[in-house]
Amino acid sequence: MGQIRTLEAADGYQFSAWETERGTHPYSLVVLQEIFGVNHHIRTVCERFAQAGFHVIAPALFDRAERGVELEYTTDGVQKGLALRAQIPTAKTLLDVQAAARALKARKVGVIGYCWGGTLAWDAATGTDDFAAAVSWYGGGIAAHREETPRCPVQLHFGERDTSIPHADIAAIRAAQPNVELYVYDDAEHGFGCEERASYNAQAFVQAQERSLAFLKSTLNP
Repeated sequence: MGQIRTLEAADGYQFSAWETERGTHPYSLVVLQEIFGVNHHIRTVCERFAQAGFHVIAPALFDRAERGVELEYTTDGVQKGLALRAQIPTAKTLLDVQAAARALKARKVGVIGYCWGGTLAWDAATGTDDFAAAVSWYGGGIAAHREETPRCPVQLHFGERDTSIPHADIAAIRAAQPNVELYVYDDAEHGFGCEERASYNAQAFVQAQERSLAFLKSTLNP
């Protein structure tokens, strides 16, 4: 049901995005990719939210480095994704995130991100005024920016067995942001919400998805 469209950031850069909507859609949402691009998994995420009543746009955040990136969940995919991410300043990426929010043309827009996108969702919540709600799944870079003040309600999700996000980081985030909803899922690893990864955890995914949907719908209620 989705389609590719072209967006333009505030600096004039044009990039692609995946847009999905189904019938009536009272809610608007920007979906932020992992370091694997706007791949099959991210498009599936968009479709799930569209089915739940969201008008969704997933900006192709790697376009500034390389267009049409869809990486596999392999060691080579990880390394290429990290290399592409390193080529793009966060400030430029946030311009693309903001362009996606504005393209939705809604009074209230939410943002949800996964992995790298999870960190970006936090950065968007603390560094822009474009969002009414933000959700992050396993955002590894949040701890480094934990002292920033969110400008909208935020919900965070982490896996208890995520070896890339130390328990000390999660504790530090919780201490710095006592008013932010933060959930840790037992036996869940990094990427627990992606069926295409070996780390997929169905129980954790269902619980985190239900919480994310309830949070977004309550804060974005028109």
